[in-house]
Amino acid sequence: MHQETSPEPKHPPTLRKCVALLRSFPSFSALKRIHAHSLRTGVPISHPHFAKHLIFTLISFLPSLPTMPYALSIFSQIHSPDVFTFNTIIRGFSQSPNPSPALSIHRRMLASSTPADTHTYPFLLKACAKLMALREGEKLHCRSFKDGFESSVFVQNTLVHFYAACGLFENAHHVFERMPERNLVTWNSVINGFALNGRPNEALTLFREMMFEDECVEPDGFTMVSLLTACAELGALALGRRVHVFLFKKGLDFNAHVENSLIDLYAKCGRIDDAYKVFVDMCESRNVVSWTSLIVGLAMNGFGNEALEFFAVMEQERLVPTEITMVGVLYACSHCGLVDDGYRYFNRLQQQYNIVPKIEHYGCMVDLLGRAGLVEEAHNYIITMPMAPNAVVWRTLLGACAMHKTLALGEVAWAKLSELDPGHSGDYVLLSNLYASVGRWADVHKLRRNMLKSGVRKKPGHSLVELGNRVYEFVMGDISHPQSDSIYEMLEEIAVKLRLQGYIPRTTNVLADIEEEEKENALNYHSERLAIAFALMNTSPGMPIRIVKNLRVCADCHLVTKLISKIYDREITVRDRSRFHHFRDGSCSCKDYW
Repeated sequence: MHQETSPEPKHPPTLRKCVALLRSFPSFSALKRIHAHSLRTGVPISHPHFAKHLIFTLISFLPSLPTMPYALSIFSQIHSPDVFTFNTIIRGFSQSPNPSPALSIHRRMLASSTPADTHTYPFLLKACAKLMALREGEKLHCRSFKDGFESSVFVQNTLVHFYAACGLFENAHHVFERMPERNLVTWNSVINGFALNGRPNEALTLFREMMFEDECVEPDGFTMVSLLTACAELGALALGRRVHVFLFKKGLDFNAHVENSLIDLYAKCGRIDDAYKVFVDMCESRNVVSWTSLIVGLAMNGFGNEALEFFAVMEQERLVPTEITMVGVLYACSHCGLVDDGYRYFNRLQQQYNIVPKIEHYGCMVDLLGRAGLVEEAHNYIITMPMAPNAVVWRTLLGACAMHKTLALGEVAWAKLSELDPGHSGDYVLLSNLYASVGRWADVHKLRRNMLKSGVRKKPGHSLVELGNRVYEFVMGDISHPQSDSIYEMLEEIAVKLRLQGYIPRTTNVLADIEEEEKENALNYHSERLAIAFALMNTSPGMPIRIVKNLRVCADCHLVTKLISKIYDREITVRDRSRFHHFRDGSCSCKDYW
């Protein structure tokens, strides 16, 4: 006696034919003809079986065609969508430029009591990641747990990606740590999250864990791009080169995204020649991102004129610059004092490229004028901007005022910053520098008291130096390193040799009204000097030294590094907060304009 099975639902022949045609993934125009034929032959648009296939096929045209309004109009006419149809339309919106409707569709799904499955939450969380919708994503996290999907690797991977995209890398790592099963997507999500959120050391640590602890996982191009991003942030050239060799061996280097990351790596490590070589080797795969990366890299390394020359060649190639490209061009003008060129390129934004200038472009112009000492003109530029200047623009003006000792305008900028971004430690430091430069020590002390009273803590300066396979970090007055005693002895030796070269400390901006000797000691223990001393001790004579500093290098350290490069016959590259300084034989590539 055999068990009877329920018969398959019968569909009209026309419906079966239309579904078969849709499953063949036709062109968009063919899809519309199939849809029109189905309507003419009596297949209702609300028929759930046909509608779900039509929506699925429409979404396959993303992102090249904006088919979501079409898909949504069909979806809205289905009386009782099944979970597959809900998931399909949610997936479509999560992949589209406007993911917001995915969340409202999920609310309809809940209202209809349609149970979610393992695909529902990953699509919804991708939409939240795009929208940076933290609250909605956290609610989905809780609901996925309640629905029993906490052990689903698909859900957990997307949670890691969601929290990383929202900048909550600790949350991303917490989810990652609790996962019983991990795959390459898991590792890539958490590594990339740390790399993009200013935590490159953690990204490198996780990569090492992946290589040593998870033998089943082989890194791919996405992993290596994240690793290159971390190396670029740290200025870890040797490690970056090893990644490049790995990419070459695995055949992953012939990829535009990877190659653009390599240009960025070498540029941020001060190796603009290597960045250029990668750029040249790309040949046909070069795109606007490649040109932009090289132009910005040249500007950062002090080659402003060369950056503008490459921009001219890019235009000859008939490539249309993006907003970011033009930021790079204005950046080149700013760091080389090319005021007239800056105005000319800014005017071309709208006139030639139909790019509406954004706050970043106006900020570059303010920086250009401020660095050139045209502080009044920079202020006038700010107050005539067609948009409200943000804290970054006013901070740029305050920095220019501190550089050029323009007290009145500096206090105007400070007043604006107190409204827009109160409690920013960098603003206190800039105003303190300004007061100290004009000898207003009472105001320096008052400002310091206000900082303490308000609980504002100065961001500590640190410098990184790569040696072997490790990146070492130093802070001012650091005694935590095992070689601290030797480092300070080396600093004393350096101080003696500096004096023989006629060095006189520039103590103007040491933020304390103390004796000159104490000021000199404070300068002598700045983080980049500790890093340079450490590198001199632990590398062979003549070897280049590369330092990455999180703050702007001070005038005295700039002078000292020039002299050290001459005394010890070393090429020293320092990447500070805004640009590179290449020191060689007692001079700097910035020509003392920074």
